[in-house]
Amino acid sequence: MKKDFVLGEIDGVILKDLRRFLDHRGWLCELYRSDEISEEILPQMAYCSLTYPGVARGPHAHKYQTDIFCFVGPGNFEVRLWDDRSDSSTYGVMQRFFAGADRPMSVVIPPGVVHGYKVVGTEPGVVFNCPNRLYAGQGRKEKVDEIRYEDKPESPFSFD
Repeated sequence: MKKDFVLGEIDGVILKDLRRFLDHRGWLCELYRSDEISEEILPQMAYCSLTYPGVARGPHAHKYQTDIFCFVGPGNFEVRLWDDRSDSSTYGVMQRFFAGADRPMSVVIPPGVVHGYKVVGTEPGVVFNCPNRLYAGQGRKEKVDEIRYEDKPESPFSFD
């Protein structure tokens, strides 16, 4: 595993600012449109998660799965991505940015890119994920496509 990551943009990662449509009822935000993303990464499922302030999820990676994370608030997130794909032109690059209530954003994360996020500030954050593969496969009968690094002290992927 490469340990010396440099800051930069990672090949294959797509960041897209999301637009909120406001009216007297509140707001609406499109998370993805099938006419704006490649067919091979079209979502197969969707879920949302709430994370408390100061808490990180990840880092982890997938061998085959592409994630489409949507950060819309109410909290804000520090997002970190590490390109651990030895055949990538951006191998060894770490990409870091902030997303959420102050900057609604979708992030397409290709297989092999290690990723994690941490809620910054005082409000919990909600994340929507629309992966292109089913969790644990059809009928939840397959091995989960996840390589976890959270509990590995020797891991080069961290929020420290």
